[in-house]
Amino acid sequence: MPRELSVLGALVPSLMLVFLFSLLLQWGVDRLSGRLGLYRHVWNPPLLRLAVFACIFGGLGLLALN
Repeated sequence: MPRELSVLGALVPSLMLVFLFSLLLQWGVDRLSGRLGLYRHVWNPPLLRLAVFACIFGGLGLLALN
């Protein structure tokens, strides 16, 4: 994958697109977790959200740059 992509004439790091896709995926996971009631069993829901996002972003980042 190239290091930078041209988006409307501006150079954007390729990880920025992975970050945006991770945000969308995290949003879906967050809504599903809320509907299933997972947050009632977690000590600190914002910390869980951050940890899940970090796992998603890290995994997709490693796949994209491989």
